[in-house]
Amino acid sequence: MNLNIEQIAPQEIEKRSFAIITQELNRSLDPQLAPIIKRVIHTTADFDYADSLYFSPDVIDHALNALRQGITLITDTTMAMSGINKRELAKLGGQVHCYISDEDVVSNAKNNGSTRSRESMLKAAKLPGPLGFVIGNAPTALLAIHELIESNALHPAFIIGVPVGFVNVIQSKELIKSLNTPCILSMGRKGGSNVAAAIVNALMYLISRGT
Repeated sequence: MNLNIEQIAPQEIEKRSFAIITQELNRSLDPQLAPIIKRVIHTTADFDYADSLYFSPDVIDHALNALRQGITLITDTTMAMSGINKRELAKLGGQVHCYISDEDVVSNAKNNGSTRSRESMLKAAKLPGPLGFVIGNAPTALLAIHELIESNALHPAFIIGVPVGFVNVIQSKELIKSLNTPCILSMGRKGGSNVAAAIVNALMYLISRGT
């Protein structure tokens, strides 16, 4: 087998990857959304996200403004939290928390016959705002957020809702889509904590690069 290995300097690999993505997409994207869509494709090598990512009206402006003001981000998994560029977030005066393994969350989930993801959202909702929710794994987290918003107990600055899986995944995203809350969603079954972190990072890179 004759393999043509490209010789690329380490600092040029990402640039080359994005060039390949642009070439293989072979179509124009909304200039405001393109950096987020391409960052997700870069993370997953899945071009389906060019069509399955949903952006509510003006969500990019809402999210960028919230990040610039030093928002507190809440994730449903430690993986999503780990994937977020904390150096860039700290530059903006922001922070990120994941309560999934907190003792009170674990205890409440057991006592209430609930999930830790749901209970962690209930805990996070008590924090002072502004809050941004970054959900990459658990539909029950999105369902809890929806209930809190509907009951007027939560007013997120934005929601990134990209849980992956089969049970209540599609339904939970549709419920968030039905709200007036600014959101970015991966419609359908695909998603993941890596996708959630990639979206946050793409938004922060827009700020750091002067967008």
